[in-house]
Amino acid sequence: MIKTKKQLILPPKNIFLVDALGALITTLFLSTVLSTFNEYVGIPKTILMYLSVVSAIVCFYSFTCFFVLKANWQPFLKSVALVNSLYCCLTVSLLFYFHESLTSLGLTYFLAELVAIGGLVFFELKTLHTQQDK
Repeated sequence: MIKTKKQLILPPKNIFLVDALGALITTLFLSTVLSTFNEYVGIPKTILMYLSVVSAIVCFYSFTCFFVLKANWQPFLKSVALVNSLYCCLTVSLLFYFHESLTSLGLTYFLAELVAIGGLVFFELKTLHTQQDK
């Protein structure tokens, strides 16, 4: 069954929730699992902890937007999309920088994260453009 474009767009409030939950999972993964087994990832523990702090900030911001915003959500969604895009750029940069020590497991994790966040950014931007067209 083919869905129309409007069916693929989540309500803005739900996008903040999805973003917050994704950032929470990323934070927990980076700060516990990957940092504990960083030798199997190939990126230093300190870098993983810095990434987890960034994702924790995004998590807090998105949860706050989800619970607080009732209207005028567009600038906040733009901010989330921008930060998520910058996080992806930072991740790609780190993959290139640590390419010699990066393991297959580390590469797989970060590529999966890039796909997930990239997909989320796509839906965030799609939601913004759909709302502007109204």
